[in-house]
Parts: sequence; structure tokens; C-alpha cells
Amino acid sequence: MKKELILSTAALASLSIQGQKLYAEEKLPNIVIIFIDDEGYGDVGCFGATGFQTPNIDRMASQGMRFTNYYSGSAVSSPSRAALLTGCYPPRVGITQVLFPFHDFGLNPEETTIADMLKQKGYATAAVGKWHLGHHREFLPLQQGFDEYFGLPYSNDMWPVHYNGLPVTPDNYLKEWKLNCPPLPLIDGNEKIEEIENLDEMDQITTRYTERAVDFIKRNRKRPFFLYIPHTMAHVPLGVSEKFKGKSEQGFYGDVMMEIDWSVGEIMKALEKYGLEDNTLLIFTTDNGPWLNYGNHAGSAGGLKEGKGTPFEGGFRVPCIMKWPGVIPAGTICNKMAGSIDILPTLAAITGAQLPSEKIDGVNILSLMKGEPGNNPRRVYFYYSGKNLNAVRKDNWKLVFPMTYRSNVGSVVGKDGWPGTMNRVDYAGGLYDMRRDPGEQYDMKSVHPEIVKELEQLADSMRMKLGDARMEIRGTENRMPGRLAK
Repeated sequence: MKKELILSTAALASLSIQGQKLYAEEKLPNIVIIFIDDEGYGDVGCFGATGFQTPNIDRMASQGMRFTNYYSGSAVSSPSRAALLTGCYPPRVGITQVLFPFHDFGLNPEETTIADMLKQKGYATAAVGKWHLGHHREFLPLQQGFDEYFGLPYSNDMWPVHYNGLPVTPDNYLKEWKLNCPPLPLIDGNEKIEEIENLDEMDQITTRYTERAVDFIKRNRKRPFFLYIPHTMAHVPLGVSEKFKGKSEQGFYGDVMMEIDWSVGEIMKALEKYGLEDNTLLIFTTDNGPWLNYGNHAGSAGGLKEGKGTPFEGGFRVPCIMKWPGVIPAGTICNKMAGSIDILPTLAAITGAQLPSEKIDGVNILSLMKGEPGNNPRRVYFYYSGKNLNAVRKDNWKLVFPMTYRSNVGSVVGKDGWPGTMNRVDYAGGLYDMRRDPGEQYDMKSVHPEIVKELEQLADSMRMKLGDARMEIRGTENRMPGRLAK
């Protein structure tokens, strides 16, 4: 049974008078979150993409708000999804690593997800796409507040097939763990309905997700709904339907992004068709930065440093666009800091749903979405990689701590779906001005020791709560993931 939910008077009090009138009438907005995989900060037209077009996503931005300092909860897949759905930094809910088919744990069903929270208010809920928070029945979406689920339970490279379509054998394996992977299961509800066995079938995955999502909108158009669409693309191995194959100037990755844009357009058309557009909050964002060592099958960090798997901006800072006619001002830009952990408490404030009784890390950013002047609800952000606290940002200053990481700079870049090799870097740390130096090129530690001290104190405080494995600190507020009964 889920933990009991309690009403947060602080969250409700944060609503403006205008918002209180809107929601007092129980005209609850539909909520759609589109969550792309491994798409970089520079992979949308309005964020500077070149070589392909994203007209539907760009139209969404022209009708809504573009967030330029928006952070995913992690630089890798499973923790970033846990952060979005629970409003927590990943170590708080015990999901600190990428989950594989051989793992026996997942997101604890005792955690309150966005879907759990919204069901209090009578929302229909569906997840369509890549789940990646535990593939065992106990951890699948139907046990996490969703009425419906259709998709793959984990990343699409976790199967016994090479990126060129050849079966993995002991003689030609790319990575040893792939030898132990089962065929890729496509799940409907709690049951496997088929297996994705080859690249031709992978080409259809974006279209199939989109069709299922549109069908959910059609079937639930007369009641409030929450639709979560975590796309499998643009994770390798890339797949794209004939509609977009060979259409972009950039190549295969550009084709994939054009199909994702088409999918966004289909969702927008469905909302318009059924008269739901004005009463729907539509959010587009991604799980982490680009997997750069896949070369021409990887996205772009848009000038930010590094990419997926690192605590630099290229790993954590992601594109985000929100559209909600009449609430979010059209054609606006928010340069203030926000993150995916802030979505859950914001949706609680919007809908009047009760916040989880368990502690969360997100804050209500409805004032940012409305373009209201004043202080930013989020002034501090912590960058956790696994169980290590690798960086902290306050306002425009970011302190990155000494660490060893795998870098794409100077590495052998992959090509045509095959990965390259990454360099091991022993990094001494640095202080960066995010307003003037989002590329994290100029270390300002020696210039501003007082800021370094302030950020170190913030980090020490968080380490006591959520831990830091590198410093052998165990947090006092960590909760356990769900584990299979033995």
C-alpha cells in the first residue's frame, strides 16, 4: 500500500489568487510529459540544432516557454526517470545506477509517483515508452500509479543483437553483458506481448508509441488525464521509420529527431482535435545529455561541456519546453534554474493534489511557468552521479569537485552506431560562472574563494542527508529501492 499522503499547506498557499480561482472550480488540466532519451541540449531547432528541423517542437516553444537552465535529475537513464517521477534526487529513492535485465530491484512501489499523486484527483494515467525503473512485474508502471503501460522495460541496447543487426555470440560480442541479455520484450500492462528481435522492428518503435499515446488521449478526452511518454529514441541503436529515413542533412540521428518531432506534432494535433489544447499542460524535455562517444549516432550538447554520464552541463542541462495556453505566456524564455525534480510539487500545486508524506527535493516552479517576477523558487541544485555528489550550483555559480571520469575530449569517436573509446581523466575540480561560462572552461576558484567555501558548506550539508560514496559518507535520509522478495 502506498504511503499516506498529507496536504501541503505551503504548496497550496503558493498558488496565486488567479490560480486558486481556476482550480477551485476543479477544471483540472490534462498533463502530458514527453521525455526523450539521450537527446542533447543542442538537438532542438529553437535550442540551436542544425542539419535537421523540429518545426513542431519549435511551434510548441513559440506558444509556450523555453527553459534554458533546466536540469535532469541525473546524467544517466534510470536515476533521471526516478527523479522526474518522484520529485527526489536519485539517492533519496535508492535508484543511483542504470538498471539492467539482470538486476533484481527497481523503484520502490512505496514511493509516491506523479501518477500516484494525480490519481487522488481522478486522473486517468498512462505511461507509453521506455520505463527503466525495474523490469520485474513488482516494479512496472501498473504498480507505480499508472492505469496503462505500453513499451520497453529498459534501454533498447540491452538485447543480444549488435548495432549492425548481427546476433551477439561469444566470438563477436561488443560487451560481455550483452551475451546474457534476453530478447527485448515489448510489454502491454504487465505482460510481454512480443519481442523486438531486429533493427527493422526497432524502426517502428517511435510510431507505435505515438499511436498508442494518441489513442489514450482519444479514450480519455472527457476526463482529466496524465500521459507520460518516455521515448526510447534517441538512444542507440537508433531506429526510424520509412517516413523519415534519409530525410535529414545530418544523417541517421537527424532522421530520428525529425520523427520525434513528428510524434510531438501528432500529440499536439490530437489535443487540438478533441478540444483539449487550452486545458493541457504539455512538457517536452529529456533524460540526460547526448551519448557523445557514439559519434554520428549521438546528439549535440550545444556547446556545453561533455555529455551523458558526466556532472558537467552537457550531461545534466537539457532542453525543456512547456506549453499551457492562458497560463504560460507564449513565446517566452525562462533563464532561471529549474529541474525535473520540480515537476511533481508543481503539479501538486496546480491540481490541488496532496504532496507525498515522504520527503522530496523538488520545489513549486509555477511562478516561473507563469512568468511572474520575483525570486526563483530554486536557487540551489545538486549534481549526483551514482552515489557521489560531484557538483553543486547556487544561483550562477557552480562548483565541481575533484573526481575521475570518462571523457569524450580527445577520445576515439564511434561511428554508425558503434561506440568509441573514452579517456580517463583525473579532474582537479573547478568553480564556474554559469552566466558567463556555461561551457565550464574558466576555473574561478582562486578568484572567489569565499564562493567556494559557501558551496562546499552546502555540499557538506547535503552529504549528511543523502551521502557521498567517494567520501565514505552514508546519508541519513536515503530510502531503499524495491527488491524482489526472496
